[in-house]
Amino acid sequence: MRLPLFIANRYLLAKKSHNLINIITWISILGISVGSFALIVVLSAFNGLEKVISSMNNRLTPDLQIAAVKGKTIDLTAFPLGQLKEIPGVEMVIPTITEDALFRANDKQHIGQVKGVGLEYQNIARLNEIIYGNDGLQLADEDEHSFAVPGAGVAWYLGINAHDPYAMVRVYVPKRGNASMMSLENSFNSDVLNVRSVFSTEQEQDEKLVLVPFDWLSELLEYEDKASNVELFVAQYADINKVKKEVKAAIGEDFIVKNQQEQQETLYRIMRSEKWAVYVILTFILILATFNVVGSLSMLMIDKRKDTEILKSMGADKHLIQRIFLNEGLLISVAGGIIGLLLGIILVLLQQQFGFVKFGTGGNYVVDAYPVLLKLKDVLLIFATILAVGCTSAFLTVRHALRKEVKV
Repeated sequence: MRLPLFIANRYLLAKKSHNLINIITWISILGISVGSFALIVVLSAFNGLEKVISSMNNRLTPDLQIAAVKGKTIDLTAFPLGQLKEIPGVEMVIPTITEDALFRANDKQHIGQVKGVGLEYQNIARLNEIIYGNDGLQLADEDEHSFAVPGAGVAWYLGINAHDPYAMVRVYVPKRGNASMMSLENSFNSDVLNVRSVFSTEQEQDEKLVLVPFDWLSELLEYEDKASNVELFVAQYADINKVKKEVKAAIGEDFIVKNQQEQQETLYRIMRSEKWAVYVILTFILILATFNVVGSLSMLMIDKRKDTEILKSMGADKHLIQRIFLNEGLLISVAGGIIGLLLGIILVLLQQQFGFVKFGTGGNYVVDAYPVLLKLKDVLLIFATILAVGCTSAFLTVRHALRKEVKV
């Protein structure tokens, strides 16, 4: 097996009798290098964007969320809240209520969702990172006054200024039981809350969500010891998958437990679909680049006709000759792939470290530079793709030549 590779390596590096073959060979290597370079850079850019979007969403999204398999609410009197708090790694267990609502302020109105959360939310550090206003994430004060914390989009639609000490929002929620659709008052329960701060995270959440105290919303909705979900916040050192299994064992089959990605399944599916769609498109470009390999290999087989005749006279069979040119095509693909991957990896690492490619001036961006994230599995996938494309193109070229009885 070493002889075909040795001869193929000599053919790759040695000068050919026709200079055009050398030129086509280097063009083939260059084409594959460009394709592999583009693949690693683009996939790393998608990884970076996914990381930024996830970090924004995950600040407001609990580590684990529990919901009832059947029905809309969870009966807290029969739910094992205390047992969940004893699970190693679980820091907070917070019942929440989420309901569609109508918001009114400053003669403006907006439809969204109101979310009732426990006052423990005020102690979650990552949530305070997305709060803008006078007092951070404040749902209630020492005098037990309740406050609403709308998303930045909701605040913009309603014309709410969190720095205004008199800013307030009226919340309308559907009335339970017999509700009359003839009047707003008889169809909805409503109450007013002051606003001292707003949160800003992902656009969809910003434009629909308003946080309010759990007890306040429970009373407004006429819930008694009920919640829409139970949210768990887990310590950083904890294994989230292990905690999830223990939570499932504690609550039984009547409830479903979702991690952060499962809670935002649609968003992650869209991002990954876009990433792999681009991967497929760039792979097709890489396949087109291998046509140069086909041309280079075909011309080389003709150029080395005398050499192969000598090898045959020395006892080499057709399969040995075939392996020589298969290795030649593979070497061209591997050389181009390694060059492109190395250049791409260097560029991605430089961007990660220094961020020299900026978004531009004159805008408020979450990050200053284009986010990129290099993943080993992407490098391995691209290299495997190059090997597959290179092997396939070389095999088809050599087999076609032998079928046509090219005298090599």
